[in-house]
Amino acid sequence: MKRILLIEDNKDVRENTAEILKLSKYQVITAKNGKEGVELAQTEKPDLIICDIMMPILDGYGVLHMLSKSEETSGIPFIFLTAKAERGDFRKGMEMGADDYLTKPFDDVELLNAIESRLKKNEILKKEFAKNIDGISDFINEAKGIESLKKLSEERDVRVYKKKDDIYKEGSNPKGIYFIGKGKVKTYQTNEFGKDLITELYNEGDFFGYLSLLHDENHTSSATALEESEIYMIPKEDFFALMYKNAGVSKKFIEMLSDNLLEKEKQLIKLAYDSVRKRVAEALVKLSDKYKKEDDQKFSMNISREDLANLVGTATETLIRTLSDFKDEKYIEVSGGTITILNYTQLVKMKN
Repeated sequence: MKRILLIEDNKDVRENTAEILKLSKYQVITAKNGKEGVELAQTEKPDLIICDIMMPILDGYGVLHMLSKSEETSGIPFIFLTAKAERGDFRKGMEMGADDYLTKPFDDVELLNAIESRLKKNEILKKEFAKNIDGISDFINEAKGIESLKKLSEERDVRVYKKKDDIYKEGSNPKGIYFIGKGKVKTYQTNEFGKDLITELYNEGDFFGYLSLLHDENHTSSATALEESEIYMIPKEDFFALMYKNAGVSKKFIEMLSDNLLEKEKQLIKLAYDSVRKRVAEALVKLSDKYKKEDDQKFSMNISREDLANLVGTATETLIRTLSDFKDEKYIEVSGGTITILNYTQLVKMKN
């Protein structure tokens, strides 16, 4: 049974609304002012909150603000009740993160439909979607169904890139966000002297190319396939429809897309302070962690010395000398362009 917290200072409205909810098989918790409502939300963790705006002690905006600051309560669906129908009040509530807005007097059907819609949306946003193109399509279609986002396209744009093919270039205008259905991709930046630095590696199930859209700027890096890859593009119109039409969908998408930001900060620190030997070990461990399959006993990858040097942030000649040392020390095995890690544990110790 879903639990609903009803925060309403008017006794008649509170009791009548609670009765409607109980008859509809909801468990109801009531609070007569905003302060009491915040305390109950924090202790009871309801599935949904219905809150009046104009209340003594703490108004509805204050309640929403306080609950949005806590990770435990920020994701609870929130519906405002108010006797005021001015557009400014509506905008303020929605901009603060409210999920819906009902103007008094409201009928039973209107109230129950709003609750059912919010609860359904929240359940969908909690789902773990498969990290493949079907899962992403499911996520988009679910969000579209909730919010009636009519502009979302039904088909994803897919293209096959051969090894070393450019997906987009630094300075180009972003057309959308990219998703890897199959293959491996690198992103890199080029300095004024033509030297490349690999900024990130991506695998099947990863998104890339989204930060430029979020910052509303041209791509700050280039993206190239490390092997033959199937890349899906979600047009930026679809992306922004999801981002801006609904706060919950926006939060979910950002969580899915921002896993690598902390890693970028760590990379900059290592480039500044770590030795080349340590950075080469770090790069080999990163490749293994990123691309090693569960059933592989050892990790092997065919990667050009130039790409590996660009990942480390050093000259190709320096990288080759370090790899030769690692080979002599039995940390790796080298056969043509393929590197096999023989002693992963020692490389981890070295990078730390």
